Amino acid sequence: MVIATSLLLLSLTACGTPPWEKAGAGGTPKPSPSGTITMIKNDLASGSTRRLLEAGTIGVTVDYWSDLAMKSWTAGANKPLSFSLTGALTPDDGQQVYLSKVSAVVAVMAGSKALPSPATLSDQASISPGYLIKSPYSYSQTFVLPALDPKATSVTLDLTYELLLQTTPTSVQYAKQTATDTLTIAIAR
Repeated sequence: MVIATSLLLLSLTACGTPPWEKAGAGGTPKPSPSGTITMIKNDLASGSTRRLLEAGTIGVTVDYWSDLAMKSWTAGANKPLSFSLTGALTPDDGQQVYLSKVSAVVAVMAGSKALPSPATLSDQASISPGYLIKSPYSYSQTFVLPALDPKATSVTLDLTYELLLQTTPTSVQYAKQTATDTLTIAIAR
């Protein structure tokens, strides 16, 4: 009789709702809306990135990086963005490729809200027709983003590369091409 009672008691305790599934039980807490984590895109999360751009028959390879660690890209810091670009032609009939101007329009965001942004950053070539960028030659520059609104969570840079393609290998006439790129960089807290 003791064995039968023990088996009956054991089978009854093994059935039923476990305590963590009962209403009001101290089981797994449900996430609260205020604890939601929003991921911010960061094209420089690994420290650098490479982009391949096209402008007509010109292919442009651009490498972006920062000498300032991403954890130090805070709203109050001056934030250096360095880049280097090289051009190539397909087909290559011997013409040269020049960069006449590069500009970056900066948009500062706090989540989905736009904040005041710094002036456009740019470099206009100081020589005519521009800076030679056809491989093996390249162009390198560093734009420094100034201090931003303390609420900033990211910056987006719309970069425009104005290129001049020599019409023939001996010509002093050029065709203008434009390559564009967009970088989004998270602002560290």
